[in-house]
Amino acid sequence: MPEHVSVSREELKQSAAVTVAVLLALGLVAAWSVLIPGVDAWENIVAAVIGSLRLTGPVAAAFAAWVALRKRRALGDRCLTAWRALKAPLAIVLVVLGSFAATVLVLAVKTVLTDQSGRLSLSGLGVGMAGLALYSVIGWVAGWLAPRAVTPPLAGLGCYALFTWFADGRGWADRLAPGTGEPYDLFQGLSGAAFLNQTIWLLGVTAALLLGWTALVTRRPLVLACALLAVLAAGTGVARLLGEPKPAAAQEIAYSCQDWPITVCLHPGMRSGLTELGATFTKIASRLAGTPAAFTRVEQRPLEESLRPSAGLAPIHVPDLSAGFADQASYEYVESLATRCPGTPADGYREIVMAWLRGEPLPGGPLAEHQYAAAWFSGLSEHQRREWLRMFYSDFQSCKLSSTHFGGGPAQTPTPASAVGSSPVYPVYPAPSANPSPAWGPQMSPNGWQ
Repeated sequence: MPEHVSVSREELKQSAAVTVAVLLALGLVAAWSVLIPGVDAWENIVAAVIGSLRLTGPVAAAFAAWVALRKRRALGDRCLTAWRALKAPLAIVLVVLGSFAATVLVLAVKTVLTDQSGRLSLSGLGVGMAGLALYSVIGWVAGWLAPRAVTPPLAGLGCYALFTWFADGRGWADRLAPGTGEPYDLFQGLSGAAFLNQTIWLLGVTAALLLGWTALVTRRPLVLACALLAVLAAGTGVARLLGEPKPAAAQEIAYSCQDWPITVCLHPGMRSGLTELGATFTKIASRLAGTPAAFTRVEQRPLEESLRPSAGLAPIHVPDLSAGFADQASYEYVESLATRCPGTPADGYREIVMAWLRGEPLPGGPLAEHQYAAAWFSGLSEHQRREWLRMFYSDFQSCKLSSTHFGGGPAQTPTPASAVGSSPVYPVYPAPSANPSPAWGPQMSPNGWQ
């Protein structure tokens, strides 16, 4: 038996070293996949290391279960004191927490070398460590109670399924699993109070499981009493966690701005995207110049806030700085200028204007009237298009564009005023030639049609 125990200890040391290396590598990969691309902020790092627990936690549980079943086989039916029973699971917890600390350290090296926004949330790191401890204790208890070869992988898979279900649930369940909530919005920030309550819950349930198992194997009433106190602590954490309302409004931040050629303002953690966004929105601003939608400032808004363009301001959403983020932001902003129109004819005219604002080829559409309108509109210069949008912007927003706004349509004649009542009558233009030219001539006045 002593020789077997010695071998078990040697295996434990080797497996602990391997586990630390595996957890470190897996933690870095998992954290990197959770990081918001292009964001330089401490909150991003904290959210990433907590998010990595979805993969590192099940591995820690499987490792703890493997050690537990080996330990039980080595000890046999010998009686254990409380301290001797707790030594092995506490050592496993220290091992996995060491891998977590190494992951945080590696990610922090990059952040300290750059100018990061925000601050490091120690309570957020506490949630990550408490979550890993809970995974490890669940695995240890499972391996001790069911010392079978299939227990470690089942413990890992079971923990992954359980905490994924918690994290992806709606309502109160998602607050019980260690996490920050998804999608994570930098404008919302990280709540230190929520992290503290979550840490109390996780540490309480971890201590309750570990002490409850210790009371089972040692038959000590005092240990059982301590387990009941841990249950009360866990209940307190849950009550505080569920009683705290979710933040209703985003926190105010000091924007990072670029002031030329137009002012573009982003979250300070996303300032590396200012140049690309400025180049994209300068083109849109030039097309909207002189119209009711003209703007000289672009400002990032929280993800949950709807985009409502106002005089001189273009609000945008930028969830991350992945490839094509500027085009995505510009597309969403242009779409917010006018809602989609009911019916194919009205929406087809809207899409012609939208394509111009986005800098895309004008769509012909399935209808002949749309093809004619696109050809007519393509014959206008940029200045003429801006004047056209200035005059008909209200019709563009209210889905009232028709063929009369685009040269009258093919083979149409002017509509008498008596036929349309008080509705305005727009000029009719001849059908476009192979190289359509604008219907505006020297007689066109910037103040209206003559």
